[in-house]
Amino acid sequence: MNILIRLLISALAVFICATVLPGADVDGFMIAIVVAAVLAVLNLLVKPILVILTIPITILTLGLFLLVINTLLVLLADYLVPGFAVDGFWWALVFSILLSIINSVFGVLGKD
Repeated sequence: MNILIRLLISALAVFICATVLPGADVDGFMIAIVVAAVLAVLNLLVKPILVILTIPITILTLGLFLLVINTLLVLLADYLVPGFAVDGFWWALVFSILLSIINSVFGVLGKD
């Protein structure tokens, strides 16, 4: 049940990000749920591999390269999910940062 609630919170965060940012578009809340699920799977399966492969550059950039990895995951979700579009790398970067912030805020509010 906890996973379902976290998925719905992430979908709400995706929907808010797509509404606020002019460079991101989602066709509805159901597509936002799919995007949240795809991002969760990508974060579970692909992100650890990318983090391990890019340890030297991540250390060199003091961890800022993790933003690039998150951006690439958003772009991959854009490729995989019809009905979800991000206009380019920079919009995907802003989208991933805003998504992380919104998910953090909702996570703090959900713990009370």
